[in-house]
Amino acid sequence: MNEAKGARGAANDVVRAPSRFTLRQLGYLIAVGETGSISAAADRLHVTQTAVGASLNDLERALGTQLLVRRRAHGALLTPAGQYVCDRARSLLAEAADLELSARDTGTALRGPLALGCYSTLAVTLVPPILQGFSELHPGVELDFVADQQVPLERRLLAGELDAALMYDMNLPMGLAARTLYEARVYVLLAADHPLATGGPVELAALEADPLVFLDLHPSGEHTMAVFRAAGVEPRIRYRTTDFELTRSLVGRGLGYALLVQRPWRDETYEGLPVVAAEITPAPAPVRILLAWSAAVRPTRRAQALMAFAASLFAGGATGKTNAPPSF
Repeated sequence: MNEAKGARGAANDVVRAPSRFTLRQLGYLIAVGETGSISAAADRLHVTQTAVGASLNDLERALGTQLLVRRRAHGALLTPAGQYVCDRARSLLAEAADLELSARDTGTALRGPLALGCYSTLAVTLVPPILQGFSELHPGVELDFVADQQVPLERRLLAGELDAALMYDMNLPMGLAARTLYEARVYVLLAADHPLATGGPVELAALEADPLVFLDLHPSGEHTMAVFRAAGVEPRIRYRTTDFELTRSLVGRGLGYALLVQRPWRDETYEGLPVVAAEITPAPAPVRILLAWSAAVRPTRRAQALMAFAASLFAGGATGKTNAPPSF
Protein backbone atom coordinates (compact mmCIF):
# COMPACT_ATOMS: atom_id res chain seq x y z
CA MET A 1 0.00 0.00 0.00
CA ASN A 2 2.72 2.46 1.00
CA GLU A 3 4.73 1.53 -2.11
CA ALA A 4 1.71 2.21 -4.35
CA LYS A 5 1.05 5.47 -2.55
CA GLY A 6 4.69 6.43 -2.97
CA ALA A 7 4.55 5.62 -6.68
CA ARG A 8 1.48 7.82 -7.12
CA GLY A 9 3.19 10.61 -5.26
CA ALA A 10 6.23 10.36 -7.48
CA ALA A 11 4.04 10.46 -10.58
CA ASN A 12 2.28 13.56 -9.31
CA ASP A 13 5.65 15.17 -8.65
CA VAL A 14 6.60 14.53 -12.27
CA VAL A 15 3.37 16.14 -13.51
CA ARG A 16 3.87 19.16 -11.28
CA ALA A 17 7.56 19.53 -12.06
CA PRO A 18 8.28 22.76 -13.96
CA SER A 19 9.57 22.46 -17.51
CA ARG A 20 13.34 22.64 -17.85
CA PHE A 21 13.06 24.86 -20.91
CA THR A 22 11.20 28.07 -21.70
CA LEU A 23 9.05 29.42 -24.49
CA ARG A 24 11.66 32.12 -25.03
CA GLN A 25 14.30 29.46 -25.75
CA LEU A 26 11.97 27.80 -28.24
CA GLY A 27 11.39 31.16 -29.92
CA TYR A 28 15.16 31.62 -30.25
CA LEU A 29 15.48 28.19 -31.85
CA ILE A 30 12.76 28.98 -34.39
CA ALA A 31 14.44 32.28 -35.25
CA VAL A 32 17.80 30.58 -35.84
CA GLY A 33 16.14 27.91 -37.96
CA GLU A 34 14.40 30.53 -40.11
CA THR A 35 17.33 32.94 -40.48
CA GLY A 36 20.16 30.39 -40.69
CA SER A 37 22.44 31.98 -38.13
CA ILE A 38 22.59 33.07 -34.50
CA SER A 39 23.61 36.60 -35.44
CA ALA A 40 20.68 37.05 -37.84
CA ALA A 41 18.29 35.63 -35.24
CA ALA A 42 19.65 38.05 -32.63
CA ASP A 43 19.10 40.97 -35.02
CA ARG A 44 15.53 39.89 -35.69
CA LEU A 45 14.77 39.49 -31.97
CA HIS A 46 16.65 42.65 -30.93
CA VAL A 47 18.82 40.80 -28.42
CA THR A 48 22.52 40.00 -28.25
CA GLN A 49 24.14 37.03 -29.96
CA THR A 50 25.43 35.97 -26.54
CA ALA A 51 21.87 35.80 -25.18
CA VAL A 52 20.69 33.67 -28.08
CA GLY A 53 23.68 31.35 -27.95
CA ALA A 54 23.45 30.85 -24.19
CA SER A 55 19.72 30.18 -24.34
CA LEU A 56 20.18 27.57 -27.05
CA ASN A 57 22.95 25.89 -25.06
CA ASP A 58 20.57 25.70 -22.09
CA LEU A 59 17.84 24.31 -24.33
CA GLU A 60 20.12 21.58 -25.67
CA ARG A 61 21.11 20.61 -22.12
CA ALA A 62 17.48 20.56 -21.01
CA LEU A 63 16.43 18.30 -23.89
CA GLY A 64 19.56 16.21 -23.84
CA THR A 65 20.23 16.44 -27.57
CA GLN A 66 22.05 18.59 -30.11
CA LEU A 67 19.69 20.95 -31.91
CA LEU A 68 22.12 22.97 -34.02
CA VAL A 69 25.28 22.51 -36.01
CA ARG A 70 27.21 25.75 -35.46
CA ARG A 71 29.55 26.54 -38.33
CA ARG A 72 32.00 29.38 -37.83
CA ALA A 73 31.36 32.08 -40.44
CA HIS A 74 28.77 29.84 -42.13
CA GLY A 75 25.77 30.22 -39.86
CA ALA A 76 23.92 27.40 -38.10
CA LEU A 77 21.93 24.41 -39.32
CA LEU A 78 19.18 22.55 -37.51
CA THR A 79 19.90 18.90 -36.79
CA PRO A 80 17.06 16.41 -37.42
CA ALA A 81 16.24 16.67 -33.71
CA GLY A 82 16.39 20.45 -33.97
CA GLN A 83 13.99 20.46 -36.91
CA TYR A 84 11.58 18.22 -34.99
CA VAL A 85 11.71 20.47 -31.91
CA CYS A 86 11.35 23.55 -34.10
CA ASP A 87 8.21 22.19 -35.77
CA ARG A 88 6.64 21.29 -32.43
CA ALA A 89 7.72 24.59 -30.90
CA ARG A 90 5.71 26.59 -33.44
CA SER A 91 2.58 24.82 -32.30
CA LEU A 92 3.41 25.36 -28.62
CA LEU A 93 4.09 29.07 -29.11
CA ALA A 94 0.87 29.51 -31.10
CA GLU A 95 -1.12 27.79 -28.34
CA ALA A 96 0.59 29.91 -25.68
CA ALA A 97 -0.28 33.11 -27.54
CA ASP A 98 -3.84 31.88 -28.01
CA LEU A 99 -4.11 31.09 -24.28
CA GLU A 100 -2.89 34.55 -23.35
CA LEU A 101 -5.41 36.26 -25.63
CA SER A 102 -8.27 34.00 -24.56
CA ALA A 103 -7.55 34.52 -20.86
CA ARG A 104 -8.19 38.25 -21.19
CA ASP A 105 -11.77 37.52 -22.21
CA THR A 106 -12.16 34.35 -20.12
CA GLY A 107 -12.19 32.37 -23.35
CA THR A 108 -15.47 33.81 -24.65
CA ALA A 109 -14.21 36.02 -27.48
CA LEU A 110 -11.65 35.47 -30.22
CA ARG A 111 -8.85 37.99 -30.40
CA GLY A 112 -5.48 38.30 -32.06
CA PRO A 113 -3.87 37.99 -35.50
CA LEU A 114 -4.86 35.49 -38.17
CA ALA A 115 -3.00 35.10 -41.47
CA LEU A 116 -4.80 33.59 -44.48
CA GLY A 117 -3.18 32.73 -47.79
CA CYS A 118 -5.00 32.26 -51.09
CA TYR A 119 -3.99 31.01 -54.53
CA SER A 120 -3.96 34.08 -56.76
CA THR A 121 -6.71 33.08 -59.22
CA LEU A 122 -9.04 32.10 -56.37
CA ALA A 123 -8.49 35.24 -54.31
CA VAL A 124 -10.83 37.60 -56.17
CA THR A 125 -13.77 35.25 -55.57
CA LEU A 126 -13.02 33.71 -52.18
CA VAL A 127 -11.16 36.30 -50.10
CA PRO A 128 -13.65 39.23 -50.04
CA PRO A 129 -16.63 37.28 -48.58
CA ILE A 130 -14.34 35.65 -46.01
CA LEU A 131 -12.84 38.98 -44.92
CA GLN A 132 -16.23 40.63 -44.61
CA GLY A 133 -18.20 37.78 -43.06
CA PHE A 134 -15.57 36.52 -40.62
CA SER A 135 -14.67 40.03 -39.45
CA GLU A 136 -18.32 40.75 -38.72
CA LEU A 137 -18.57 37.58 -36.61
CA HIS A 138 -15.24 38.06 -34.85
CA PRO A 139 -14.34 41.76 -34.77
CA GLY A 140 -11.53 41.12 -32.28
CA VAL A 141 -9.59 39.00 -34.79
CA GLU A 142 -7.10 40.85 -36.98
CA LEU A 143 -7.60 38.83 -40.18
CA ASP A 144 -5.09 39.56 -42.92
CA PHE A 145 -4.35 37.76 -46.18
CA VAL A 146 -1.76 37.24 -48.87
CA ALA A 147 -2.49 36.17 -52.47
CA ASP A 148 0.29 34.22 -54.16
CA GLN A 149 1.09 31.18 -56.27
CA GLN A 150 0.72 27.74 -54.77
CA VAL A 151 4.36 26.82 -54.00
CA PRO A 152 5.11 30.01 -52.01
CA LEU A 153 1.89 29.49 -50.07
CA GLU A 154 2.83 25.89 -49.28
CA ARG A 155 6.25 27.00 -48.04
CA ARG A 156 4.76 29.68 -45.82
CA LEU A 157 2.28 27.21 -44.36
CA LEU A 158 5.06 24.74 -43.55
CA ALA A 159 7.14 27.55 -42.03
CA GLY A 160 4.27 28.57 -39.76
CA GLU A 161 3.90 32.01 -41.39
CA LEU A 162 0.28 31.38 -42.41
CA ASP A 163 -2.52 29.92 -40.32
CA ALA A 164 -4.32 28.52 -43.36
CA ALA A 165 -4.48 28.88 -47.13
CA LEU A 166 -7.06 28.43 -49.87
CA MET A 167 -5.68 26.42 -52.79
CA TYR A 168 -6.31 23.70 -55.33
CA ASP A 169 -5.96 20.03 -54.46
CA MET A 170 -3.02 19.55 -56.81
CA ASN A 171 0.24 17.92 -55.71
CA LEU A 172 0.16 19.11 -52.10
CA PRO A 173 3.44 18.40 -50.29
CA MET A 174 3.84 16.23 -47.23
CA GLY A 175 3.27 18.07 -43.97
CA LEU A 176 0.03 19.81 -44.92
CA ALA A 177 -3.43 18.92 -43.68
CA ALA A 178 -6.51 20.05 -45.59
CA ARG A 179 -10.28 19.92 -45.85
CA THR A 180 -12.33 20.25 -49.04
CA LEU A 181 -14.48 23.38 -49.29
CA TYR A 182 -16.12 22.62 -52.63
CA GLU A 183 -15.53 21.16 -56.10
CA ALA A 184 -15.35 22.97 -59.44
CA ARG A 185 -15.15 21.80 -63.04
CA VAL A 186 -12.81 22.91 -65.79
CA TYR A 187 -14.61 24.81 -68.55
CA VAL A 188 -13.81 26.33 -71.94
CA LEU A 189 -13.87 30.12 -72.21
CA LEU A 190 -14.77 31.37 -75.70
CA ALA A 191 -15.32 34.74 -77.34
CA ALA A 192 -19.02 35.47 -77.74
CA ASP A 193 -18.76 35.28 -81.54
CA HIS A 194 -16.88 31.97 -81.60
CA PRO A 195 -18.72 29.36 -83.72
CA LEU A 196 -18.86 26.94 -80.77
CA ALA A 197 -20.23 29.55 -78.32
CA THR A 198 -23.76 28.20 -78.61
CA GLY A 199 -24.40 27.51 -74.94
CA GLY A 200 -23.95 23.78 -75.31
CA PRO A 201 -21.01 21.57 -74.27
CA VAL A 202 -17.82 21.58 -76.33
CA GLU A 203 -15.48 18.75 -77.25
CA LEU A 204 -11.81 19.70 -76.89
CA ALA A 205 -11.04 17.94 -80.17
CA ALA A 206 -13.15 20.56 -81.93
CA LEU A 207 -10.76 23.25 -80.67
CA GLU A 208 -7.50 21.51 -81.53
CA ALA A 209 -6.79 23.79 -84.50
CA ASP A 210 -7.73 26.98 -82.59
CA PRO A 211 -5.16 29.12 -80.76
CA LEU A 212 -5.01 28.54 -76.98
CA VAL A 213 -4.50 31.33 -74.46
CA PHE A 214 -2.65 29.32 -71.82
CA LEU A 215 -2.81 30.39 -68.17
CA ASP A 216 0.66 29.17 -67.27
CA LEU A 217 0.54 29.18 -63.47
CA HIS A 218 1.62 26.27 -61.29
CA PRO A 219 -0.24 24.01 -60.68
CA SER A 220 -3.10 25.21 -62.91
CA GLY A 221 -1.00 24.95 -66.06
CA GLU A 222 0.00 21.35 -65.38
CA HIS A 223 -3.63 20.46 -64.70
CA THR A 224 -4.76 22.09 -67.95
CA MET A 225 -2.26 20.06 -69.97
CA ALA A 226 -3.39 16.89 -68.16
CA VAL A 227 -6.98 17.61 -69.28
CA PHE A 228 -5.81 17.91 -72.89
CA ARG A 229 -3.81 14.69 -72.66
CA ALA A 230 -6.77 12.81 -71.22
CA ALA A 231 -8.85 14.00 -74.19
CA GLY A 232 -6.11 13.01 -76.66
CA VAL A 233 -5.75 16.62 -77.84
CA GLU A 234 -2.52 18.49 -78.62
CA PRO A 235 -3.34 22.17 -78.05
CA ARG A 236 -1.87 24.94 -80.20
CA ILE A 237 -0.59 27.39 -77.61
CA ARG A 238 -0.55 30.92 -79.02
CA TYR A 239 -0.22 33.05 -75.91
CA ARG A 240 1.02 32.31 -72.39
CA THR A 241 -0.05 34.45 -69.45
CA THR A 242 0.27 34.35 -65.68
CA ASP A 243 -2.74 36.60 -65.08
CA PHE A 244 -6.31 35.32 -64.88
CA GLU A 245 -8.01 38.50 -66.09
CA LEU A 246 -5.50 39.03 -68.91
CA THR A 247 -6.32 35.52 -70.10
CA ARG A 248 -10.02 36.36 -70.16
CA SER A 249 -9.37 39.67 -71.93
CA LEU A 250 -7.42 38.00 -74.73
CA VAL A 251 -10.23 35.48 -75.18
CA GLY A 252 -12.77 38.30 -75.27
CA ARG A 253 -10.82 39.88 -78.13
CA GLY A 254 -11.12 36.65 -80.10
CA LEU A 255 -7.40 35.88 -79.85
CA GLY A 256 -7.96 32.32 -78.69
CA TYR A 257 -9.82 30.16 -76.19
CA ALA A 258 -8.83 29.17 -72.63
CA LEU A 259 -9.38 26.37 -70.14
CA LEU A 260 -10.14 27.71 -66.67
CA VAL A 261 -11.52 26.54 -63.33
CA GLN A 262 -12.44 29.69 -61.46
CA ARG A 263 -15.51 31.43 -62.90
CA PRO A 264 -16.44 35.05 -62.14
CA TRP A 265 -20.04 36.11 -61.67
CA ARG A 266 -20.20 38.08 -64.92
CA ASP A 267 -19.41 36.57 -68.33
CA GLU A 268 -17.55 39.60 -69.60
CA THR A 269 -13.97 40.89 -69.51
CA TYR A 270 -12.54 44.00 -67.86
CA GLU A 271 -13.14 45.76 -71.19
CA GLY A 272 -16.80 44.80 -71.10
CA LEU A 273 -16.49 42.30 -73.93
CA PRO A 274 -18.80 39.29 -73.65
CA VAL A 275 -17.36 35.78 -73.24
CA VAL A 276 -19.04 32.40 -73.03
CA ALA A 277 -18.18 29.68 -70.50
CA ALA A 278 -18.93 26.27 -72.01
CA GLU A 279 -18.88 22.87 -70.37
CA ILE A 280 -16.43 20.28 -71.68
CA THR A 281 -17.61 16.94 -72.97
CA PRO A 282 -16.69 14.38 -71.90
CA ALA A 283 -16.44 16.18 -68.56
CA PRO A 284 -13.02 16.10 -66.84
CA ALA A 285 -12.82 15.13 -63.18
CA PRO A 286 -13.76 17.99 -60.85
CA VAL A 287 -11.09 19.99 -59.07
CA ARG A 288 -11.25 20.27 -55.29
CA ILE A 289 -10.69 23.65 -53.61
CA LEU A 290 -9.11 23.19 -50.20
CA LEU A 291 -8.41 25.04 -47.00
CA ALA A 292 -4.96 23.78 -45.96
CA TRP A 293 -2.79 24.25 -42.88
CA SER A 294 0.42 22.85 -41.42
CA ALA A 295 -0.07 19.40 -39.93
CA ALA A 296 2.76 20.14 -37.49
CA VAL A 297 0.94 23.11 -35.94
CA ARG A 298 -2.27 22.65 -33.99
CA PRO A 299 -4.72 25.28 -35.29
CA THR A 300 -5.51 28.05 -32.85
CA ARG A 301 -9.08 28.75 -31.83
CA ARG A 302 -9.05 31.61 -34.32
CA ALA A 303 -7.90 29.31 -37.13
CA GLN A 304 -10.48 26.66 -36.20
CA ALA A 305 -13.20 29.31 -36.31
CA LEU A 306 -12.00 30.43 -39.75
CA MET A 307 -12.07 26.85 -41.04
CA ALA A 308 -15.63 26.36 -39.80
CA PHE A 309 -16.72 29.68 -41.29
CA ALA A 310 -15.17 28.96 -44.70
CA ALA A 311 -16.70 25.48 -44.79
CA SER A 312 -20.11 26.99 -44.07
CA LEU A 313 -19.72 29.87 -46.50
CA PHE A 314 -18.72 27.72 -49.47
CA ALA A 315 -20.77 24.62 -48.72
CA GLY A 316 -22.73 25.29 -51.91
CA GLY A 317 -19.65 26.14 -53.99
CA ALA A 318 -18.03 29.52 -54.61
CA THR A 319 -21.37 31.30 -54.31
CA GLY A 320 -21.37 32.45 -50.72
CA LYS A 321 -24.29 30.14 -49.89
CA THR A 322 -24.29 29.74 -46.12
CA ASN A 323 -25.21 26.57 -44.27
CA ALA A 324 -24.72 25.54 -40.66
CA PRO A 325 -20.99 25.36 -39.81
CA PRO A 326 -19.50 21.89 -39.29
CA SER A 327 -18.21 20.71 -35.95
CA PHE A 328 -14.51 19.93 -35.33
